[in-house]
Amino acid sequence: MARTSDLSRPIIEALYTEALVLADEVRAVFAAGIRPTEDLRAVPPGAHGAMLRLALSTEGLKTTTRMMHILAWLLNQRAYFSGELTASQVRRHGTLPPDREADAAALARLEPETRALIEETVQLHRRIARLDEAWRQGFAMHSPARAFQQRIGRELGG
Repeated sequence: MARTSDLSRPIIEALYTEALVLADEVRAVFAAGIRPTEDLRAVPPGAHGAMLRLALSTEGLKTTTRMMHILAWLLNQRAYFSGELTASQVRRHGTLPPDREADAAALARLEPETRALIEETVQLHRRIARLDEAWRQGFAMHSPARAFQQRIGRELGG
């Protein structure tokens, strides 16, 4: 993605469209179980089946929550560009919450297509988190050396 000096309506609208499509895919996969065409009742009984159901449940919850956070952030930005929220309101109440890491053991139980979908949501969250942070910083470009000096100064109380 190209660097920008500010967020704009076209950037937000493009991300919103991407997020809506991805959210629909997430809903389809996790509402149906393993795949949209499979039924969870087909999962074998026993420990393996129980662990698969648990993996689907926990990773599905994390993934849908991630998408809801992304969509909420984008809706706040859209409201800002529509004049329904001020920049101050968005800065105060529109922060993208941190993401929750996926459980590697649970992911390993899921099908490759499901894992790929989860990773796609993680990547979108990371992109939007970078935009959110940059927007909050005023898109100021700082050198790594300057950032390190500032961090040392804060930690040493100076």
